[in-house]
Amino acid sequence: MSGAEDAEAHAVAEPAAVPDAVPRAVRAAVEGAGSRLDCPSCGSAQVAQMLGDNGGVSYVCTSCGRSWS
Repeated sequence: MSGAEDAEAHAVAEPAAVPDAVPRAVRAAVEGAGSRLDCPSCGSAQVAQMLGDNGGVSYVCTSCGRSWS
């Protein structure tokens, strides 16, 4: 494979633009603005999302072990 073919094979696609009709809060979440979630106990960004007991979404801090929903 040539250098150009190799670079093309490993190119990362740009994310699709979010339509203007999408509400601002949804747009921010989709585009990644403000999507970081920190642990309310220790402030760590090492937070995992998991399925809650009632089918909802829960979170757990992989640093201190606190869980919340």
